[in-house]
Formats: sequence, structure tokens, C-alpha cells
Amino acid sequence: MRVLVTGGSGFIGSHVVDRLADDGHELVVVDVLLPAAHRHPPEGERVDVERHRIDLGDQAALAVAVAGVDAVCHQAAMVGLGVDFDDVVEYCRHNDLGTASLLRVLHRSGFSGRIVLASSMVVYGEGRYRCATHGLVQPGPRAPARVATGRFEPPCPSCGADLTAEAVPEDAPLDPRNVYAATKAHQEHLCQAFAVAHPGVAVTALRYHNVYGPRMPKDTPYAGVASIFRSAVGRGEAPRVMEDGAQRRDFVHVDDVARANVLALAAPEPLTGPFNVCSGTPRTVLELAAALVEADGGAPAPEVVGGARPGDVRHVFASPDRARSVLGFEAEVPFADGVADFARAPLRA
Repeated sequence: MRVLVTGGSGFIGSHVVDRLADDGHELVVVDVLLPAAHRHPPEGERVDVERHRIDLGDQAALAVAVAGVDAVCHQAAMVGLGVDFDDVVEYCRHNDLGTASLLRVLHRSGFSGRIVLASSMVVYGEGRYRCATHGLVQPGPRAPARVATGRFEPPCPSCGADLTAEAVPEDAPLDPRNVYAATKAHQEHLCQAFAVAHPGVAVTALRYHNVYGPRMPKDTPYAGVASIFRSAVGRGEAPRVMEDGAQRRDFVHVDDVARANVLALAAPEPLTGPFNVCSGTPRTVLELAAALVEADGGAPAPEVVGGARPGDVRHVFASPDRARSVLGFEAEVPFADGVADFARAPLRA
């Protein structure tokens, strides 16, 4: 199978490329190597892969790259919360317009294969919550004044009572709370629209939860919390944990994420719709920081500093049931082993 992998030089994309190439597939990698993720050209990239350093907006160059591909694995995107709202244009240009450009080129090329999209748990906004009185509820954005006083849990929108967080399933409503989340939701919608216009095309949206592992970029505001903590530990500093550290996430190793992509691309029958790609075991942010410090053996203990990043949410962790039953995916890398490996693995400059 000839597979186009956008963002194939990036953190997750490079692991997907390695797995596909090891399985004997023919790879075409498109990556613009954004400075936000690649301050220097990546080292150690495999040489048995066709590579194009182009922007997805360059339709003429992209048309050459997509010629004859059987499947598309769309990993290219700006990720993370960024610096502030001033990043909005760049996020939309690379994530939304880049996806639209890719889909138009595929349309014009007569593409009829399958598309696997790297989506994200951020499309859910806050996760799934239950009120003892009102059942399932969808709390609004947390009030800055409330967070400033250390009241980090979102209240019931009807009665203001405390809520219980639950694992979020794929049929939960989308509720993006920041620019990155909005662009990931839009990527899903654009790909769905493409599939409607091209009945032979199947779109699989893999909603990654908090991915960690080797090759993460370091010292960048466009990385996730795992990379931020790992960068601090690598500098011999205490990881700074915001809020009270009790916010829950699902940390899934990049090897498992790459395997989920291969399962979706190579399934005997095309698989449509969204899938949570997660471990199925939620952990607190403070647990991750402490595990990294313990595995490193030399860094100071995590420092809980309060506050909250603008646009961040309290709890979001996933139900793995649909991925297990339909995609045949279950995470295999144990948290302790994965974090120990991550603590030793070099990050990308």
C-alpha cells in the first residue's frame, strides 16, 4: 500500500512512518518542518522513504506527492495551547486551511482510498460530568475568578453543585474550548464533508489523548504537558504543576498511538467515525510529574504552583470501549515502563 503521511517528520508522524515502513508499505512523507516543532532538521530519519518538504498550501507540489497514493494518514498540525490567542491565524492556516488544501488536491486527483485523521481529545472540551441531581451535564468554561481562588472543579451549570467526572465516549458532544481544539474539530468536519462528497472514501478520526514518548519536542509552548515536564526534568528543575495537580488525563505512549494508526490504515474493511486512542486508565497531572522525577532520579520534586493555563480544562479522560471492539486497539505500554523510557529518551531540539 502506498501511504501519504502528512507531518511524517513530527513526533507522532515519524513513529507512524517507522511502523508502516517496517510493515513493507511504500511511504510518501510531506512535512514543512515548522520551526515551532523543528528548530533543526530531524536527525536519524530513515532513508527508504520518499520525502517532500512542502507546505500543504502548495497545491502544485502537493499534487505531485499525492499521485498514486492508496491511503492518507493526516498528522500535520500545529498542536498545544500555544502562546496566546495571537496564534489563532497560524493555527487556522496550518490546521484548517492546510486540511482544506489537502482535501482539494485529493479531490482533483480522484482519490478513492481511506483517510486516517489525527484528531484529539481536545474536541470534547471538558470531559464527561455527572451531577447527583441533574444527571449528565456539560459545564461551561471555568470562571477565572473561581480558578484564582483555588476552586478548580467545574460546577453543575444548573445548581452549582460539585460534579463527578466520567470517561468520555466518542458520541459525546464536541465543545472545543481553545483555538487548537476548534481547529481539530474543524478538521474532523472537513474530512467528513469530503467523505460525503466521495462515497468510496472512509474517514477514521483518531482522537489522541495525552501522547508522550521519545522524539517529543522540548522547550516549546506548542508542546503538551508531558513534554513541558520532561524538559524541566532534563534541565534538572522541578516540574511546575498548575492548579492543584489533581486534574485527570489519559496518558498514552506514542508506540501505542502509532499502532492505532496502522490498525486503522490496514484494517481489512474501512473503519469510519471517531475512536478514542487512550490507555483507558486516567491519571493525574501530578502523578505524571512525580513519575518522571522518580524515573530520572535526580530532578527535584514537582512544585504545585496553582493557577491555570487559559483555555485549559479540568478533567478529560476517555472510554476505550469503541477502539477495543471495533478497531481492535488496546494500549500495550504500561504507564510505569513508558514513563521510565520517556525520562531517559532524548527530546528533539
